[in-house]
Amino acid sequence: MDAMSDQQPLAVKVNGGKPIPKFGLRDKIGYAFGDVGTTFLMGILASFESIYFTNVLGISPVISGTILSVTTIVGAFTDLAVGRMADKRHLGKKGRFHPWIKSMKWALGLSVLLIYMPFIQSWSMGAKITYISCASIFYIACLSAFNIPYGSLAAAISSDPDDRTSLSIYRSVGSAIGAGGTGFVLPYLVYTTSKTGQQILSGTRLFYCAIGCFVLAMICYTIMYTLTTERVVVEHKNPVKGGKLAASLFKDRALISFLAAEIVIVLSTSFSSFLTTYMFSTYFQSKQALSIALLFNYANTIVLSFFAKPLASKFGKKKIVSIALFMSSILYLVVYIMQIHNVWLYLVLSFFTTLCFSMFNIMTWAFMTDVIDYHQYVSGMREDGTIYSVNMFGRKIAQTLNSFFSGAILTAIGYKASTTGSLTQSPEVLRGIYALATLVPFVLLMIGALILTFWYPLSKKELEKVSAKLKVVNKTNKE
Repeated sequence: MDAMSDQQPLAVKVNGGKPIPKFGLRDKIGYAFGDVGTTFLMGILASFESIYFTNVLGISPVISGTILSVTTIVGAFTDLAVGRMADKRHLGKKGRFHPWIKSMKWALGLSVLLIYMPFIQSWSMGAKITYISCASIFYIACLSAFNIPYGSLAAAISSDPDDRTSLSIYRSVGSAIGAGGTGFVLPYLVYTTSKTGQQILSGTRLFYCAIGCFVLAMICYTIMYTLTTERVVVEHKNPVKGGKLAASLFKDRALISFLAAEIVIVLSTSFSSFLTTYMFSTYFQSKQALSIALLFNYANTIVLSFFAKPLASKFGKKKIVSIALFMSSILYLVVYIMQIHNVWLYLVLSFFTTLCFSMFNIMTWAFMTDVIDYHQYVSGMREDGTIYSVNMFGRKIAQTLNSFFSGAILTAIGYKASTTGSLTQSPEVLRGIYALATLVPFVLLMIGALILTFWYPLSKKELEKVSAKLKVVNKTNKE
């Protein structure tokens, strides 16, 4: 029996009763604003949360790190829960995912403000730890409740693979804009200078900046909600039972292979990001080069946005990303063999390694929409939120592994911590840092490239077949 007949989804036209517009620039800009807003909120946490815990609240680094690690693990499971609930929810006037976005944006913004509330600074240490633990878990649950529907929305905006590639690129550009804004502007606002000239993080200023990020995020979310339209909308007559869904997920070659590739690639990029500071500040001892290196992720996103879609349309996402990962992996090996001592040569080569593996980052969300389609193609089940949440589960597992092991690996090579700001390390440690920064990405990116090349099934030709079949089954309205 054809797998498509198992669930028999019903395509439903929804747009608040208004005619459904064709996919276009309106959707791409709107979807990009969603990530601009999210990175305003996530950026102020990613940049200052840890140092706020230690330098403002006085929480020890060990406890602070434990809170952040546990929060990430909890988030992996709240992602799965929200994905399942979103798929089981009845359709609203604007579709399946817009109602979640409309309501949960406020909770997400509030959760960030709760973490930076100034009045907790006067509490006892036990009360601070308890409050921050609860506030952090509340934040990660709210992030799941917003981000899973937002990410799943891309598969509902259009069924065309090229359209989804555009959405992924625009989302990545939106993320770069938001992260760049928080990364470059906020440090000038949240620090004060003591009488001795020391830079001190101000908890009060941080809270006011969080309010500003909250306001900007709500504006961005409103723009995203208004400009985007769900076109691939499937109403489930009978919710799929958990056991049947789980069995279909484990049999889904595209999902399992992409999840495996993503875990090793995200682990590689997270580890590389972690070691960037040590390479430039400890090995090369060049703050100027470090400041430039930290711009690469933003710059590469902008550079790739100009030619990623034409390449993907011509050759397919699988091929161009696999080739880019192979190139990045080989470049890391070359850098290791060269044993570079000139910081500027290393910086130039780092730009190209980052540029190559960033092709995966900019295409990630387009890959996921393809995987969502493939799951319906092979199983007959349209479960956008669940599939997307499984992907996010994998990303959080990789990030958690990096959090647990990155510091341990540094300790294993003999790196000595310092409370005086000293950058002096033994020659053996410096060689170890260089080896870790080059050989670990070489191995992990090579594994990721091999998985995408030989295991992941969705070539350009196969994806065209899947897309053509689903257009008929879902009766997607593009009028």
